[in-house]
Amino acid sequence: MTARTRLYLVRHGEIAGSGQFRYNGQTEVPLTSRGIEQYRALSERLKAEPVAACYTSDLSRCLQGAEMLCAGRGIRPIPRPELRELSFGDWEGLTWSELEERYPKQWQARMNDFVGYRVPGGENLNDLRERVLPVIGEVVERHRGGQALVVAHGGVNRVVLLDALGAPPSSMFRIEQDFGCLNIIDYYPDGNPVVKLLNG
Repeated sequence: MTARTRLYLVRHGEIAGSGQFRYNGQTEVPLTSRGIEQYRALSERLKAEPVAACYTSDLSRCLQGAEMLCAGRGIRPIPRPELRELSFGDWEGLTWSELEERYPKQWQARMNDFVGYRVPGGENLNDLRERVLPVIGEVVERHRGGQALVVAHGGVNRVVLLDALGAPPSSMFRIEQDFGCLNIIDYYPDGNPVVKLLNG
């Protein structure tokens, strides 16, 4: 029987303007000095783990950290655009308060159905699931019995964690994902994942 496959799932470090409740989505936003320190702490925390590969969103706030986490391991991060954050389309770069003011009806529609509502030019949670979960399945299959690292975003990580827990997408905001957090999911051959660490 094949042993479990362990996935270390990381959220990127703190980014500029993080306290403004802004929809950054797939827009490039730089890490803060604290964000870089969070990656350094994670690197130290994981240094003894035999990680065989690292997959990352191709946005710089993930890719930069993935390079730090791979340093000294003899592996290079593999960028996967499918691991990008949820696209907020026309709303990217705007704060919650700006959206409430400019698009009150659309804002309320999303508040009423954040799983199914698709922002103009963007995605909904079902779209996000459809592009992220196949990649996670591919990573698990490729590294059966080993350990892999995935560096992604708050929305992406919640989708992966909810799937592992067997919880619906509507439970999205019942899971916290702090900047620089670590999650651990063990995938077993019987198809029943176990979340070993959440937002650690």
